[in-house]
Amino acid sequence: MEIRGQRACQACETEWSYFETGSIACPNCGSLRSVGRDEERCLHTDASAALPLEEFRGRVAEEPVNAYADELESALREYTRKRGFINGGDLRDLDETYLTARTLLHTVDLLARSREVTADEEIYLLTLYRTLADEQSPADSDGRATEEVPDSLQEAWGSAATDAVGAYTSDLRTWLDAHPDSEATQTLGRLREHVKRVEALQGAVDPETATALVETAQAIGRSLRTDDPEAATDALAAARDRLSQLE
Repeated sequence: MEIRGQRACQACETEWSYFETGSIACPNCGSLRSVGRDEERCLHTDASAALPLEEFRGRVAEEPVNAYADELESALREYTRKRGFINGGDLRDLDETYLTARTLLHTVDLLARSREVTADEEIYLLTLYRTLADEQSPADSDGRATEEVPDSLQEAWGSAATDAVGAYTSDLRTWLDAHPDSEATQTLGRLREHVKRVEALQGAVDPETATALVETAQAIGRSLRTDDPEAATDALAAARDRLSQLE
């Protein structure tokens, strides 16, 4: 949607940024009556979203997955539901925090339905949780690395990747409606076809395929976010190369 992010309350005259709070309610008095101060409207699909994971730290380490699965999944779903990738007119990357949240969500769901959790599965789950809860940088976040995904949890990573890429490509389409780019649109269409195939398989693909979908989406995003024509061309070429490897 397109909105005027800078708001002014008509009741108490408090000013605030909708892009920061994600709420039309005045942070001072709670009034829903406000006016936009910006001259132009900006594309915006993101919302302020917290991840209240600290309360699960001891439980993830000590309790069986099905003891806390419903509560943790609810927190993760709320976060991913609110998250978007266009903030105040700026296109964002498909980031590691969002990807890890999606991966943890599907991993918890799968393990909660499992009769027995193996040592490798438990280590993988703990790594995902700690990476997300401690907000480590992508360089420190190796829990989703292809070689680290246990065979029994490849479906979880595949489903997480398609969910994340599906959400990101939806925002990319919104962006392209406002900033047309025929080459990027064509490449995005090819990516969406691959996502549909993996969705039909319910994520049951090898980790490399799931990772390729994510990297392709990120490359298309880079091509649209940069102001450097050469860098945009290179990023789009990288996306097409990844797609060609999948075809």
